[in-house]
Amino acid sequence: MDYVPSPEPAVPAGSAPIPVKIVVAGGFGVGKTTTVGSISEISPLTTEAEMTSAGVGIDDPGPATGKTTTTVAMDFGCVTIDRSLKLYLFGTPGQSRFGFMWDDLAHGALGALVVVDSGRLDDCYPAVDYFERLKLPFVVAVNAFDGRLAHDLDAVRWALAIDERIPIVAFDARNKLSVRDALLVLLDRALADAVRSQHV
Repeated sequence: MDYVPSPEPAVPAGSAPIPVKIVVAGGFGVGKTTTVGSISEISPLTTEAEMTSAGVGIDDPGPATGKTTTTVAMDFGCVTIDRSLKLYLFGTPGQSRFGFMWDDLAHGALGALVVVDSGRLDDCYPAVDYFERLKLPFVVAVNAFDGRLAHDLDAVRWALAIDERIPIVAFDARNKLSVRDALLVLLDRALADAVRSQHV
């Protein structure tokens, strides 16, 4: 998907960029920590802990992964989009037992990037359901593991049964520009929702 940026708003010289909170959510092992880390302009804050034998049968990072750690609280990073906007990224833990933290992390957020592994769609249903219930604008970002998707984007939309107004994009969580493009799609979606709500 090619992104066509909106015209940059006029910003008085010397003004600080507006801070905007974005949640990066999704199932366990889908690439949330990588997403935040690949674009953050500061060293990202992570709360990674070593996976232990106690998590066997509970935490499943997928069949083809070397994942040995897991987020137990949140990830945090930030990126300046332009002179007018600075995004503060809060990555959620993926396991359901840490779900109690999601309300705090989502409080005050402009929108959410729901990261999906197309080979494990079941893992992203809770995140999609959560943001639909919260009525928070979100974009489904399908992480291209090894440069490919297990299912095309139309099949992912059908499987998740999400509205046509919710964008679905393919991206690479390891690539800064790819993450940026996914975040820009989210910002456009949040802006469109805000404009629509003003005319209701």
